[in-house]
Amino acid sequence: MKNIQTKTQFIKSLATELGFTYCGISKAEFLAEEAPRLEEWLKRNYQGKMSYLENHFDKRLDPTLLVPGAKSVVSLLYNYYPEKDLAKENPDNFKIAKYAYGEDYHQVIKDKLKVFLQKIQQEIGQVEGRVFVDSAPVHERAWAQKSGLGWIGKNSLLLNRSMGSFFFLAELIIDLELDYDGPIKDYCGTCTACMDACPTEAIPQPYVVDGSKCISYFTIELKEEIPASVKGSFENWIFGCDICQDVCPWNSFSKPHSESRFTPHPDLENMTRQDWSEITEDVFQKLFQKSAVTRTGFNGLKRNINFADKK
Repeated sequence: MKNIQTKTQFIKSLATELGFTYCGISKAEFLAEEAPRLEEWLKRNYQGKMSYLENHFDKRLDPTLLVPGAKSVVSLLYNYYPEKDLAKENPDNFKIAKYAYGEDYHQVIKDKLKVFLQKIQQEIGQVEGRVFVDSAPVHERAWAQKSGLGWIGKNSLLLNRSMGSFFFLAELIIDLELDYDGPIKDYCGTCTACMDACPTEAIPQPYVVDGSKCISYFTIELKEEIPASVKGSFENWIFGCDICQDVCPWNSFSKPHSESRFTPHPDLENMTRQDWSEITEDVFQKLFQKSAVTRTGFNGLKRNINFADKK
């Protein structure tokens, strides 16, 4: 393959073939506009106890520090919207975020990304690069926005006009020059649904999330005792939270994924509130053996259930 246009088309076709819904490409360069925003966000301590977000500041903004000689950032969207929304089907039950219903997305998508890079190398030749899926200091949403895959919503998530926000982001940073896409406009308008719906007031201003107040932070990232000040405001969420996504009008366009590895364990659908309250370590292992829920561990999930249970 000689010309840039042919290589770009091959990469985008390959992304579709591997099950990614969208693929956008941007030039690998320093994210000058993001630097002051990230600095201000950290200065406000919105990262809470997530100290890893303070590390590798430069790498988050400059892909050439992650892949020497990088020329392109290939951004990808992978749908995870489920066939059945368990939280909506039984709102009085305990809830886990939709992204954690099935197998851990890190592994599912990384497997695809490895094949992606191998096929690029086979077809195009010597291409150096690395694959990423929420596992390294990559400013994922900024790259996805830059490549036109969507815009950053007021809940700070990437929004796509055709599929909302129930998708995973992944990247391929490579030393190959390609045709670059451009950003699209912001379609949030005057809507503040996400800000209004957040029970812990974790969105203090449009496009800024105070991570230290987010239910996902309390139920996943925070390893110590959950502060009493937020007692009664979790609305039954025990792992992650989808509130700001569920109320977003753009998510009315979400369609179910076709990834078999994201299918939840059949017993998960039948879990009652009492089952959750009495969950044993054996049941935890059976339900979540390969799930992202293992991040909390059994004791962490029990802590969350006890905290969310108002009775």
